[in-house]
Amino acid sequence: MRTEGTILLVRVTMLLGLIKWAASGLDKVGGKYGWTQNVNYTDWAVHRHFYVGDWLYFVFDKHLYTVLEVNQTNYEQCFDHEFITNITRGGRDVYQLTQARPYYFISSGGYCFHGMKLAINVEQPLPASPAPSSFSSAKINASPPQIGKHFITPAVTFVVTLVWVLLFARARSF
Repeated sequence: MRTEGTILLVRVTMLLGLIKWAASGLDKVGGKYGWTQNVNYTDWAVHRHFYVGDWLYFVFDKHLYTVLEVNQTNYEQCFDHEFITNITRGGRDVYQLTQARPYYFISSGGYCFHGMKLAINVEQPLPASPAPSSFSSAKINASPPQIGKHFITPAVTFVVTLVWVLLFARARSF
């Protein structure tokens, strides 16, 4: 038999998972070009902010290119023999940024010398503001709230607020 506290804990955990999912980002490296030659990844990255929990999505020809995480020295020298992680799997590979620190990626086989290298700095996400305790205290803003670099639309904000209210209203009724 479930207690009121257990039900509330399960519902809050589900809500936090929904919020975390909405706040995380997936960035296709190189935009529409993907991970290939003749793309200036420095220019691509300078217009973005990367946060802990975000994902990089590498799209490339796995028969030609690789994606290797390396240290700063190996990035600068395009040295691919002592890599940290080989991300290459199938040419549609994702990599989660799990720490606030600089990350360095290169392609082996000499392609790094032709610009296939990426350096980014990953930051801690901005803290999210607490959810309202009741529906009557919820405020609808003209602009969507920001969690890290990601914007949540007013519709998603409304749904999350409504779910939050329903969870607590139901938990109190048990």
